[in-house]
Amino acid sequence: MTNRRPSFLIYGLLGAFVLGSAFPFYWSYLVASRDNAVLTGDFTLIPGGNFFTNAARVIDTIPFWKALANSFIVSGTVTLSVVLLSTLAGFAFAKLRFRGRGVLFLFVVATLAVPTQLGIIPLYMAMAEFGWAGELEAVIVPNLVTAFGVFWMRQYLLDAIPDELVEAARMDGCSLWRTFWHVALPAARPAAAMLGVFTFMQSWNDFLWPLVVLNADNPTLQVALEKLQSGYYVDYSLVLAGTTLATIPVLIVFLVLGRQIVAGVMQGAVKG
Repeated sequence: MTNRRPSFLIYGLLGAFVLGSAFPFYWSYLVASRDNAVLTGDFTLIPGGNFFTNAARVIDTIPFWKALANSFIVSGTVTLSVVLLSTLAGFAFAKLRFRGRGVLFLFVVATLAVPTQLGIIPLYMAMAEFGWAGELEAVIVPNLVTAFGVFWMRQYLLDAIPDELVEAARMDGCSLWRTFWHVALPAARPAAAMLGVFTFMQSWNDFLWPLVVLNADNPTLQVALEKLQSGYYVDYSLVLAGTTLATIPVLIVFLVLGRQIVAGVMQGAVKG
């Protein structure tokens, strides 16, 4: 069986996909490095020299550092919680036998069909009752575990861990917790890394619920950036400078977990 190298067409398609995916971020940086004249004047793909000036204006216009810290606290806490609890629940649904397992998992999956907007009013009433309205707890606690995360990890662990391996660990005297920690968690690492990236991105970019439940003096970064375009005149260079600054942490998280994501994709390809 001969190994066929990818053709120039494949490389060309991949290159076009990469350029198309990266262009919006580059365009944001391009406008952020100039002023509004770049949108009405001659078209250019050469960045200007005003990015750091516009970034400083963003920091002076909104409570940038407080909003950035709030977003890191919310996104980091939610990501760690979702990955851990979803892996626990996914392991239970995939490898443990208990009464009502199928019905309970079906109920978890069915919650994916409920639009998030339907729960905003009762959820806000609950947060106000707890005294959390305006506080970061109101954004963190409702998102500590997600139905998608449970479904994702359960589907992955069904094939990633043989039933015989779990039984062998139990026969060797491992408790259920040790079996999860030493058998399931290492096997789930690629899927957990992908779930972590998706969860961090979703939590970082969440706008509607933080806008509803947080006070103006305690915003997340996305809510704070909305103030940059709340006036009659919108300075798009300022807005896109803030957008560029808000995108950098997501890119860093992707680079940090990129190796685990690639390992997960390759492992799935080998299984196929």
